[in-house]
Amino acid sequence: MDTALARVVKVFGAARPHHAYLFANKRSTRIKVLVYDGFGIWLATRRLNKGRFVWNNGTTVCVDLNHDQLRALVTGLPWENLTYDHAISVL
Repeated sequence: MDTALARVVKVFGAARPHHAYLFANKRSTRIKVLVYDGFGIWLATRRLNKGRFVWNNGTTVCVDLNHDQLRALVTGLPWENLTYDHAISVL
């Protein structure tokens, strides 16, 4: 958690309340989500047994996601094609 937080501080200057910071390994089979809720830091991890997380090309540092886009991303679904008025339902 401390290493991930140090990266956030290095890139953004500080962790902003109610923001999530996502990190992926090189193969995009695991992600870590660091969240600062204004009171403390939360860290969640997810590993896919099959497939890869749909990740950006590595040049974008900051992306605004709505709730459904974030949910699709951490589920391993193609979130980039979602617009703000569409949602993915997981069955």
